[in-house]
Amino acid sequence: MLDRNCVMIMADRESFVVKALIKKVRDAGYEAGYVSTDINELNRKWDKNGLLVYYMDTNDRLSNDMERFVTDKLTDSESQFIIIGDPGDSRLLTEHMPKELILKTFKRPLDNEAFLKTVEDVFKGVAHENRKKSILIIDDDPTYMGLVRDWLKDSYKVSMAVSGIQGIKWLGSNKADLVLLDFEMPVTNGPKVMEMLRSDVDTRNIPVIFLTGKSDKASVMEVVALKAEGYLLKTIGKDELLKQLGEFFAKRKM
Repeated sequence: MLDRNCVMIMADRESFVVKALIKKVRDAGYEAGYVSTDINELNRKWDKNGLLVYYMDTNDRLSNDMERFVTDKLTDSESQFIIIGDPGDSRLLTEHMPKELILKTFKRPLDNEAFLKTVEDVFKGVAHENRKKSILIIDDDPTYMGLVRDWLKDSYKVSMAVSGIQGIKWLGSNKADLVLLDFEMPVTNGPKVMEMLRSDVDTRNIPVIFLTGKSDKASVMEVVALKAEGYLLKTIGKDELLKQLGEFFAKRKM
């Protein structure tokens, strides 16, 4: 379950409809409050946010800066995002934001029963469990990375880094459920990157699976000795890769 139990109703103005929605959420047993579409105010209140709901009146729009801010905050946290609005208005926002960040969109007038059921699912952990897992690929071969990303993007949220240092920097401000790490990289190789991850309290528990192009026994034993969660040969095909990742996440859930 989520530690933060507040539903933040974001809107351009605290209208009668927004106040009524907040009351419905509170009557259902959850903490709820209003936040304006102001970056500073949302940032101040974010620590309490377990579920962000954007209520759009006709022709309401987020500014470009606010849209980027919300996207960044949702990416960096485990909060969920719901949009309520006319299809034409909400579509403009859903087309700009990464699809994996948006839990659900609701039409106006709102189906209160369906909305409150979604809120319940979020705080019981159902929606959180069903979110896409985040995978960071660190590899100095952008062509190979792009291929793997295309294979995985429908099932996972995939990010890429072309060097070990870039990957470390990315993890400094983002979260990953798994790192697919190239073993043979120049300058900062896979083992060195793993050593850096394990030495930092914020990244030491992120699981790592090595990617290697070498299948001879000595090379494989070198990879295994580092005690990562596993290794994958770069000759692996799409279906087998998806199968192995699915089994990996299933085991961790258990």
